[in-house]
Amino acid sequence: MRRTAARLLLAAVAVLGGSTSARAALTEDNFYIRNAGDLVTLCAVSADDHLAREAIHFCHGFVSGAWQYYKSVNSGPTGEKLVCAPDPPPTRTQAIGLFVTWAKAPEHAGYLQDAAVDTLFRFLIETWPCPQPAAQPEKKR
Repeated sequence: MRRTAARLLLAAVAVLGGSTSARAALTEDNFYIRNAGDLVTLCAVSADDHLAREAIHFCHGFVSGAWQYYKSVNSGPTGEKLVCAPDPPPTRTQAIGLFVTWAKAPEHAGYLQDAAVDTLFRFLIETWPCPQPAAQPEKKR
């Protein structure tokens, strides 16, 4: 079921194929979000970059849209919760900063070529997993 939610998010977001490095200079091509590296490049933009304003707004919009879709799909009693944000939750800016740091870590470099929404939710699930329900004892017959 967890993969189903991620696939639904992927279907909701038009992700184009391609490659880029999270450490590459920001270009207009990054706005195509061909993979997680593009999203990380946008979200980690330097304030003095000529596209900084556009990049940070795009980053926040992408992340907010993915989160809102996740909440919509997983609302109600039948929704499978994959992410359980702490209370109080981090601000959007704080969460994006944590995502960028996580994505740039050497052990996560392989995820930069994956779909942006998949990598974003891999980070969220790893960072704020929901507690697993306690196993119910089997009923004796």
